[in-house]
Amino acid sequence: MPDYEELTSRQLPQSLEAEQAVLGSMLIDSRCVGDVVGILKPEDFYLRQNQEIYETIYRMFSYSQPIDVVTVLGKLKENGYYEEATTPAYMRQLMEITPTAANVKYYANIVRDKALLRALCRTSAEIGEMAVKEEGSASAILDNAERKVFGLRRGNADDELERIGTIMVKLFGHLNELSQSDADFPGAPTGLRDLDKKINGLNRSDLIIIAARPGMGKTTIALNILANVAKATRKTVAFFSLEMSREQLASRLLSCESAVDNHKLSTGRLEPEDWEKIGLASAALAQTDIRVSDNPTISVTEMNALCRRLDNLGLIIVDYLQLMTRADKDSRSAENRVNVVAEISRALKIMAKDLDVPVICLSQLSRASESRTDKRPLLSDLRESGAIEQDADQVIMLYRDDYYNPNSAEKNVCECIVAKNRHGEPGTVKVQWMPQFFSFSDLDTVHGE
Repeated sequence: MPDYEELTSRQLPQSLEAEQAVLGSMLIDSRCVGDVVGILKPEDFYLRQNQEIYETIYRMFSYSQPIDVVTVLGKLKENGYYEEATTPAYMRQLMEITPTAANVKYYANIVRDKALLRALCRTSAEIGEMAVKEEGSASAILDNAERKVFGLRRGNADDELERIGTIMVKLFGHLNELSQSDADFPGAPTGLRDLDKKINGLNRSDLIIIAARPGMGKTTIALNILANVAKATRKTVAFFSLEMSREQLASRLLSCESAVDNHKLSTGRLEPEDWEKIGLASAALAQTDIRVSDNPTISVTEMNALCRRLDNLGLIIVDYLQLMTRADKDSRSAENRVNVVAEISRALKIMAKDLDVPVICLSQLSRASESRTDKRPLLSDLRESGAIEQDADQVIMLYRDDYYNPNSAEKNVCECIVAKNRHGEPGTVKVQWMPQFFSFSDLDTVHGE
């Protein structure tokens, strides 16, 4: 059984021509960088020099820096990848051998396929070595092998954003303009009237943090906002879930939209009137353009690249911050996690400005509030990094008194504590929490017909 050392003595799958064409295309026309970073990661390049150049461009794109041969050479110097005798000449060569950037996706797919084949070689060697050494039972080795192969397939997903419904119908093309003319605030509506008045809606280029302890309803309020923005503005909305599956999210959306108890949807014990309700709700959701990704390892750079391809983008939601990793490095390493979270929050704010859309990111709060008499969260409870507070335009923290006090007079009432608000004064807005429907509404609104 050949090991990886033996395999590397052979010619591993590669295409240096495709690698050079990808780099040359990005240097010729920086507009194609967004397409490439959604397909390739730095480690996908076989030649070390190509990998260093791509990693430099990858980082520059993450921070919305201008990309051309001059700026890239400057960054290569900063990163220690620059050699006076060879680097400038090689960069010129990359541009000269690339006739056009029009085929960059084709070149990138070649590079990705070769990288996948090399990864398969490594994984095959590892699986073979485990079997030869009999490291555990046959069943355990098989399970380990399946996990390794599944990991390769997972990292090679072609479509990480999946459409929930069809593109908006042309009949409602002017709905956004009509609704804006009567609105009391400039941003997109969350669907919660008092909250909209407090934060002036969801404004373009804003980073909005929704933070809470587990069980308070972060994902629920995010999905409510997602559905409302999709319906009210008729724009494309994207939801990146690093925790829940697409099917779980769809079930919650359906429960909220139909006002059918989620327990019934989970067990399938539906009455005839329930089927009618979910049919109407499905039809309503089908009129929206909601896209969902449940890739648990996606980075901000990859989100940015995917969203750049969406027309008429209106909102991005990320669930949730502490599960995210850096684009170029495994953040679960020994590196200070606070610094990693700070870098991710900054990248999210840059993405919001770059795409000119509101970005909502959910965040966990630390356990500090649990030890206080008044368990209402504070800004200092934001977990792992004060940079989250710094980068955010609004910070909204959720608190339900009945979660801690079963005899609370405010049963199923949630406080939306606007602790930071660049568009107005901080304050608290109370909304109705309906756990059976996974839904929030205004306090004076009856959820039903």
